Amino acid sequence: MVTDIPGRTAMPAPSRWRAMAGWKKAGLALLLMFGLLCAGLVTAGFGLKHRYEGRVQREDILGSGTHDERRWEAGPLNLLLLGSDSRDGEPDQNLYPGQRSDTIMLVHVDAARESASVISIPRDSYVDVPAAGQNWAGGPNKINAAFAFGGAALAAETVAKLTGLPLDGVLVANFAAVRKLVDAVEGITVCLPYTVRSSDTGVTWPAGCHDLDGKAADDLMRQRHGVPGGDFGRIHDQQLVVRALAERVTATSLLTSPTRLDRVLTTAAESLVVDRDLNLTDLTLALRKVRPETVQFVTVPFSDANLQTPAGSAVRLDEVRAPALFSALREDRVAQWLAANPQTPPAN
Repeated sequence: MVTDIPGRTAMPAPSRWRAMAGWKKAGLALLLMFGLLCAGLVTAGFGLKHRYEGRVQREDILGSGTHDERRWEAGPLNLLLLGSDSRDGEPDQNLYPGQRSDTIMLVHVDAARESASVISIPRDSYVDVPAAGQNWAGGPNKINAAFAFGGAALAAETVAKLTGLPLDGVLVANFAAVRKLVDAVEGITVCLPYTVRSSDTGVTWPAGCHDLDGKAADDLMRQRHGVPGGDFGRIHDQQLVVRALAERVTATSLLTSPTRLDRVLTTAAESLVVDRDLNLTDLTLALRKVRPETVQFVTVPFSDANLQTPAGSAVRLDEVRAPALFSALREDRVAQWLAANPQTPPAN
């Protein structure tokens, strides 16, 4: 087990998924995806892809006719990563029982397939959510409500409508696997720019670098009250853990150990639900040049973190900078947008 080092500043079946405690599902979709894909770059060469691809569950999320071969061959790619949570504590939890997407992230892989941008969409963003049969008539609501109203399919439709981006794949993760996955890579090192205090365990991580095992990484990524910026601080911590895991997964010591590599891939594969038409082999090939150091993390700009709405306190996305970011994604020029909009961690 890995412990903190002072001074050094890491879907199962639907019925089991719904039964999990909400805190276990907080913020780890990318962690699992990067664990699967980064390691998958190596295993594909060993002819082991069927061993892991067969463990991934599939659902019809994007619908038929959405797979664009031209984009997979030569264009940029946009992948939607979702992690759901229960609706406990929401103002309308009795009206719409079920799950909400606690984490919503877009991974934009550039046309050159050499870098990726991870775009975090605040879960309480107040946006237009399309109708979902008798469950929801359509209209403004928090973006994380889409998952409750219509599952991953409606969440994907909502994100596509908000951003104007075509989606090339959707992955849904079981966040309870974070402990196993981080432990499978024998821990990660996360460097915090601020102090985080756990409201669950009472643990405090001072600003600086910390070696974390799975339990500690899980605890850190759940925090939204003892971190600067509240939910935005949690988003930042999620991004830090994802980067740390990606770096650990691609470390030589892991890639040269078949036993450890198998453990990581099995844990990741068994924790994912993916769109029916998403070809994981094609995805692995598309990401073969992407390395942790070429991954950029972005949070969609917002102008009001306490917007009062019929759905409760929500987040108003910036009416100028958010559309500009979405335009940059559509035009595959995120690097230029980031140069003009540098990302900074939440302030104390």
